[in-house]
Amino acid sequence: MDLIANLALGFETALTPINIFWCFIGVLLGTLVGVLPGIGPTATIAMLLPITFTFSPVTALIMLSGIYYGAQYGGSTTAILINLPGESSSAVTAIDGYQMAKKGRAGAALATAALGSFFAGSVATLLLAIAAPPLARIALNFGAPEYFALIVLGLLVSISLAHGSVTKALGMIILGLLLGTVGQDIYTGTPRFTFGFLELYQGLNFVSVAVGVFGVAEIFRNLENERNREVMVKKVTSLWLTKDEFKRIIAPVIRGTVLGSLLGVLPGGGHVLSSFASYSAEKNLSKHKEEFGHGAIEGVAGPESANNAAAQTSFIPLLTLGIPAHPVMALIVGAFILQGITPGPNVINSQPALFWGIIASMWIGNILLVILNLPLIGLWVKMLTIPYRVLFPAIVLFASIGCYSINNNPFDVYAIILFGVLGYVLIRLGCEPAPLLLGFVLGPLLEEHLRRAMIISRGDPMIFLERPISATLLAIGLACVIFAVLPSIRNKRKEVFVEDD
Repeated sequence: MDLIANLALGFETALTPINIFWCFIGVLLGTLVGVLPGIGPTATIAMLLPITFTFSPVTALIMLSGIYYGAQYGGSTTAILINLPGESSSAVTAIDGYQMAKKGRAGAALATAALGSFFAGSVATLLLAIAAPPLARIALNFGAPEYFALIVLGLLVSISLAHGSVTKALGMIILGLLLGTVGQDIYTGTPRFTFGFLELYQGLNFVSVAVGVFGVAEIFRNLENERNREVMVKKVTSLWLTKDEFKRIIAPVIRGTVLGSLLGVLPGGGHVLSSFASYSAEKNLSKHKEEFGHGAIEGVAGPESANNAAAQTSFIPLLTLGIPAHPVMALIVGAFILQGITPGPNVINSQPALFWGIIASMWIGNILLVILNLPLIGLWVKMLTIPYRVLFPAIVLFASIGCYSINNNPFDVYAIILFGVLGYVLIRLGCEPAPLLLGFVLGPLLEEHLRRAMIISRGDPMIFLERPISATLLAIGLACVIFAVLPSIRNKRKEVFVEDD
């Protein structure tokens, strides 16, 4: 009964005209950036963080969440129509979706992606609503050692799931942690790494780092790789599935939903991993194995359901523990902090309308996405022809104005340029910026809980191994890293986690 009462509170919050409007704007923007390859939800949310500063907390978080799961829908459109995934999790969809489009079944592929995404998103949101409260209650019993171990686990898993070199991912984590130490010491107030700049006494501006490393750096990279995109399907006709196609997608959608719901909780890249795992499962279980790679509808239904389910359940560690599962969630943590809210287990009790409002908005957002995606296919096809060199100056300008408006401080704009150049250099060196952002967000929390645990234990580091929960979490993290560096696994990672050039 508590669940029903809580969801009623959530829908009461989410169904206000202002929240419905911004939920619509969020999923519309999410679809748009999903359709346009190269921009992505991470860069978009980073750019829009400054704007949300003027919103109420619940409105801001509803919109930002909508951008994230909306991008999962939009990414499938480009994957199917031009064989270019708008989102990394849609890379698998392109394998069979594009082949279906070449055979004149683009409408059926897009309808499959939309329906699978809607079902998976709705079910995963229900799981989020059921699982979040008990997990939050458990988390309230966590002490400093447990939180420290949990954050270390999140960082280590993100290393093992990041694409490319494990060493480079570790280097990015360390760089992010170092950037997180800039400012005043949390206990003594002593300035650290400020280099005489008064603007750095409060630490680096999260928005500047996020916009620079993700937004501006991605723009540099995409301008470098700018190329004409040929849209093979100029007009999508029938969006109806045949009776046989509908029967064939039911089981893959359900299996994809289950896989995505489970793997989405993993830190690092659960939504990407889940789509690949789903495709592999469908290929092994299908009665039509010979069609895979040549337009198997199961190859669209399973991965699309999996990545959307994972997108919703990735909110579980964020809302219950305050730990971001991947860079987008790290940005949403930043949005919480900008609004003066500390994400974690206390949110459900201190801000019940916010907590349940976000969850309820996901159902509303999923309904809006189905309405947006299918009738407006023609519009998304036209969007694919817009060159980046037209879009990007406007994006950078608005991001800079937004960042300046938070503190009215020109230093924040200079920081965007600096971190944009740094992000671009890191990308060129083959270093992934995502672990850097996770390290930057989690660094202050890691330091706080480490020092608190050491004060409790009077300087004895064995406290982390003597407490069963923290010892178990650290052991799991170590096992993940060892697992990731095994030669067979390393080769698999190269296949799975690839850059979307």
